[in-house]
Amino acid sequence: MEYFAQLNESQTIALLVTISIALFGCFYLLIPDLEAIVDFNVPIPEQCQPEWKGQELDEPSLKVPSSSAIQCYCPANGRSLGLINPTTAGGIDRAIVKAKEAQVEWAKTGFSQRRRVLKTLLKFILDNQDTIARVACLDSGKTMVDACFGEILVTIEKLKWTIDHGEKALKPERRPTNLLMCYKVNEVRWEPLGVVAACVSWNYPFHNLIGPCISALFTGNAIIVKGSEATAWSSNYYTTIIRNALTACGHSPSLVSSVTCWPATASYLTSHPLISHLTFIGSRPVAHAVCASAAKSLTPVCVELGGKDPAILLDDVANLPRVANILLRGVFQSAGQNCIGIERIICLPTIYPRLITHITPLIRSLRQGSALDSPAAKPIDIGASISPANFPHIESLISEAVAQGARLLAGGKQHHHPDHPKGHYFAPTLLVDVKKEMRIAQTELFAPVFLVLPADNLTHAIDIANSTSYALGASVFGSDPAALDRVVDEVHAGMVAVNDFAAFYAVQLPFGGVKGSGYGRFAGEEGLRGLCNIKAVCRDRFGWVGTSIPGPLCYPIGSAGRAWEMCRGVVEVGYGESLGRRWGGLRRLIGL
Repeated sequence: MEYFAQLNESQTIALLVTISIALFGCFYLLIPDLEAIVDFNVPIPEQCQPEWKGQELDEPSLKVPSSSAIQCYCPANGRSLGLINPTTAGGIDRAIVKAKEAQVEWAKTGFSQRRRVLKTLLKFILDNQDTIARVACLDSGKTMVDACFGEILVTIEKLKWTIDHGEKALKPERRPTNLLMCYKVNEVRWEPLGVVAACVSWNYPFHNLIGPCISALFTGNAIIVKGSEATAWSSNYYTTIIRNALTACGHSPSLVSSVTCWPATASYLTSHPLISHLTFIGSRPVAHAVCASAAKSLTPVCVELGGKDPAILLDDVANLPRVANILLRGVFQSAGQNCIGIERIICLPTIYPRLITHITPLIRSLRQGSALDSPAAKPIDIGASISPANFPHIESLISEAVAQGARLLAGGKQHHHPDHPKGHYFAPTLLVDVKKEMRIAQTELFAPVFLVLPADNLTHAIDIANSTSYALGASVFGSDPAALDRVVDEVHAGMVAVNDFAAFYAVQLPFGGVKGSGYGRFAGEEGLRGLCNIKAVCRDRFGWVGTSIPGPLCYPIGSAGRAWEMCRGVVEVGYGESLGRRWGGLRRLIGL
């Protein structure tokens, strides 16, 4: 006590603050952290071990003779990854029933519990980047760098954005009222739909599978994901990751299930009456079948169908080497198998010859191969294609364009790799002097093909950009703000990056296109809200004031004339364009 008596006022205050902070800290430690990250493990597939050497298939194919099994293999070298039995209609039913049961409890969780699962998943991905990337390389043929950018980085961005901003996007939102309804309070809520589904493509097996799960779980839904049979092996591993994250946090793993099946069975999922929403990522022909199937049960669909994305280069590009590097990444990322990849480079007259001169030796020097089989001293720039099935069609389009006046400066045909004869490779291709009327300028190639089209001026460049049936993403490079803004305004696209490629994807802006590229959006606020029931709520502002039907309007109506005058008065009081109109409405309302 003598010690305290010797303290002056400021010292006493400082001591009390210190004691308060210490006591609060002790109390805080006693409160369970609802968002504490949980560590968990998933066995590393034996195929990811450095010493693993799988059987090299004589004729790499997903089909197994006299069997319904799916033959999983690495498209970079033709080695078998194993067999997977496809999911049956009965298996789909069981997965949906379990998901529906688990979703009832999951819908009751708060955002803190959902964030905990996502934070746990985020840490696992950060801790296991090498394995996740190697699995993607084995199953899709891409390089480790492509896997990092296209699989890991974008998935982590989606996780982090949802963790940081997802709750704000889904909080009930106040909406304005009007004079007649001023005694009411209006709000919009976003509530879970139940069990949703996603049918996703093979080009990004990790991100395309995990991405829909992130949104579904945070919105309180359960999800069934149908991955492509071409990447069935990796889908099983990636699904195990997210199911184990749920289990580690004390929730049912049945909230997430993946199914792999042949197209004949897929329609059973897309038309299932217990599916409340469907996200489809794939080709336009398949989308027609999927949407027709979903229509049987009136299931809403978000459709992303790829594109023929243009990149417009203005004459005042300040740093051509920097822009060229962005274009190379935009075209050759994942061997060109990228829905938002750059498929057309449209150049104004001055920049056109400069780009061709600069880019030609770079494309000719690109190296292809199996990233996991190549020594560190011999890095690989471009990986394999998922299948050689489309190679003859691409070769014919290139030959046709050359016959019509285009110049082929590199590649143009299938590449038979000397070290990986069973791998699927198309040579990095540079085709210039392409015209918008050529079929190759209208067809989504999904291949490592760098198309360059000349434009007379900016108006012509925009016309070329808008000449296809696709309208997903676009890019524009230059220095003049007015010209850049004009491209942003006039190019038909769901997304535009200025002096960049696909930047919108790295910041969780709503993703999707228009025209033949689909409809609906995923990512960002729009993506989360698209997986919700939008519930409008209108309640009394004050407990003692509520709606009351005036006597002349009560059933049975006594006087049609008086009822009409009162109705007209209500309309004019509420919506009259002048005070005189509103005064007249008030007189009608009270019967003067």
